[in-house]
Amino acid sequence: MDFSFTDEQRQLRDSLRRYLANEYSFEARKKIIHGAGGSDAAWAGFAELGLLGVPLPEEYGGFGGGGVDTLVVMEELGRGLVVEPYFATAVLGAALLRFGGGAQAQAWLPKVADGGLKLAAALGESQSRHELFNVAATAKAGVGGHVLNGAKTVVLHGGQADRLIVSARSGGESRDTAGLSLFVVDPRASGVSLQDYRTIDGMRAADLTFTNVAVGHDAVLGHPGQAWQVITRAAEVAIAALVAEAVGAMDALHEATLEYLKTRQQFGTPIGRFQVLQHRAVEMFMEIEQARSLAYLAAVKLDGDDALERARAVHAAKARAGRALKLVGQSAIQMHGGMGMTDELPASHYFKRLSMIEATLGDTDHHLAAFAALDAAQPMSAGEPGRQAA
Repeated sequence: MDFSFTDEQRQLRDSLRRYLANEYSFEARKKIIHGAGGSDAAWAGFAELGLLGVPLPEEYGGFGGGGVDTLVVMEELGRGLVVEPYFATAVLGAALLRFGGGAQAQAWLPKVADGGLKLAAALGESQSRHELFNVAATAKAGVGGHVLNGAKTVVLHGGQADRLIVSARSGGESRDTAGLSLFVVDPRASGVSLQDYRTIDGMRAADLTFTNVAVGHDAVLGHPGQAWQVITRAAEVAIAALVAEAVGAMDALHEATLEYLKTRQQFGTPIGRFQVLQHRAVEMFMEIEQARSLAYLAAVKLDGDDALERARAVHAAKARAGRALKLVGQSAIQMHGGMGMTDELPASHYFKRLSMIEATLGDTDHHLAAFAALDAAQPMSAGEPGRQAA
């Protein structure tokens, strides 16, 4: 399989890397994270570069990019430790609209592409952990539409969103995949309360409460009670993007660690000459490259029609990245010594972001279990006596 980038993808990567180097320095980022949720100038810059339209189909004003194009962008955003809501808006939120389709996609995706609309996906709840089908929020159908009640937790960039995409149960039991619906909700609507806060990695999140929130029939994304497939497909796109971001962040953290080993002196010599630290740096490199390989595979499989292959690739990539980011992050902090824990050096910021990526949309153990469950569900074939038929 050919994992080389096209000329257009390389140009996209290089232009974004230059932009972040010039306009999004570490010192500039430190000022941004203490604000109200990102830089308007940076968001406008992303729109001007066309980044917001990369994952979107051309009929919605996007560039029709596939999984690899999104990977190229997310790797660079990971290297730059970008805190703007690109993932929440152009990746997860836009994927929900895209796979939901219909009038909602037609209305909102062009505004995402030109930078005029920010989205947030309100899918998780306090009891959900990593189960996106574990939904207690309810949507009661009425004459004019639906009435939403319930609460959503750790909604990424929920306080900065112009529209929320909310999962609620219109039928079935609390952990059924059937009976789930998605609604596009104005966060300023009557009955919506929001608590915005900064997360440990400099991003923003919000806890939301919906109390008798009335939405019209036109707020439904896709078909009522049939949202699970949409959520699953959007989650695959989002997880692959997170893995790509993790690879970019690990790359940058590894480079920063190597630079520190070359300049930090101990006993009159750079500590990079100590063999044990050289071995640890090589281990970091090997972990990153293995995670990169699976990130590329997941990005390629996203555009395929084989649902099983997509799921396998995404689960494997997230699990492998979770293992890699722990070793890379912990090793970088240890080799930086006490300085690695301070806000003055980028190392601690990369480690915090990597830790949040590991916990977002399923941690390592969750995806290992999900991968194993996919394998166990397949019928027994010749030469595999240890596998039971589904």
